[in-house]
Amino acid sequence: MKVLMFRRNAKQKPLTRLNIYYFSRMILVTGSTGLVGSHLLYSLVSNNEKVRAIYRSKRKLDQVKNVFATYTSDYTTLFESIEWVQADILDIPALTEAFNGVTYVYHCAAFVSFEPDKYHLLRKTNIEGTANIINFCISNNIKKLCHVSSIATLGKTLNNNPITEETVWNPEDDNNVYAITKYGAEMEVWRGTQEGLNAVIINPGVILGAGIWSFGSGSLFKKAHKGLNYYTSGTIGLIAVKDVVTVMIRLMKSNIINERFVLVAENWTYKHFLQTLALSVKATPPKKLAGSFLLSLGWRLDWLNHQLTGKRRQLTKQLTTSLMSETNHNSQKLKTALNFNFKDIKETIFEIGDSYVKQD
Repeated sequence: MKVLMFRRNAKQKPLTRLNIYYFSRMILVTGSTGLVGSHLLYSLVSNNEKVRAIYRSKRKLDQVKNVFATYTSDYTTLFESIEWVQADILDIPALTEAFNGVTYVYHCAAFVSFEPDKYHLLRKTNIEGTANIINFCISNNIKKLCHVSSIATLGKTLNNNPITEETVWNPEDDNNVYAITKYGAEMEVWRGTQEGLNAVIINPGVILGAGIWSFGSGSLFKKAHKGLNYYTSGTIGLIAVKDVVTVMIRLMKSNIINERFVLVAENWTYKHFLQTLALSVKATPPKKLAGSFLLSLGWRLDWLNHQLTGKRRQLTKQLTTSLMSETNHNSQKLKTALNFNFKDIKETIFEIGDSYVKQD
């Protein structure tokens, strides 16, 4: 395994296009040990791309191997073809070395938390960290950047009208801390485009993928396997990680620049999602509705438990609102731009569930 050790410290633009050629000398991937980053790495190196990947902790490299193992038993060779760089997106000296010779950048790194007391850490990583990546892209004449954002940065609509790239974000809404900081990260990307950087932003919904079961959507399969008793009344936008990765690569190879794309394959109710999740891991589906009273009581008790014990928050006021909200995300812009068809979500869930059962 190639490893470079560096120091580390603890208004959307109008649609424009430019002919860009994807002759890659070196591709840099941030957030390489996360779900999107690790699946992206596999796709890139499987196609003989020259890849450098940033990671923060050696123990998280096993997560990448686990993801690679969901594709092939001979994953070691591919894993070792990556040039691994121990760095942090907040560490300027390390980034200086990591960007050496880089041509294209996939920025997948982010801190995900909905806990209000993590707000300053979220700002530090998601906004300041992204600003650092943008600044290095500009100073190193990077040909193109792909930034992984979230549907959390999109505005809300009335009467369940479709949410698209044009839906206006309202800073006065009771937005969760993660959404606020991811929106701030997007502003850094658009600032970069004003300074000459070519970039695309993707706004995926909940990303479903195998190989990482301790956090993110993978942890939902783990919880479903242990047993879920309740579902909520809201809806959820879903997409397969394989689709996310394919879209990212195709956008980077395209002549599309300075645009954003909603990535939601299907909008499901939480009831349908959680029951399908349980069936995929051969568990009993949840049959009880967690109503507004139960959820309101739940987030207050969770807050009290946090105050008394210091344990991390599992349920917040904003999260309970989301769990009861009905939303409809529309990805027609992406479908038209790339002539793209998304993978079937039910098939995706059962494929991942089967992978979980085999790895468990």
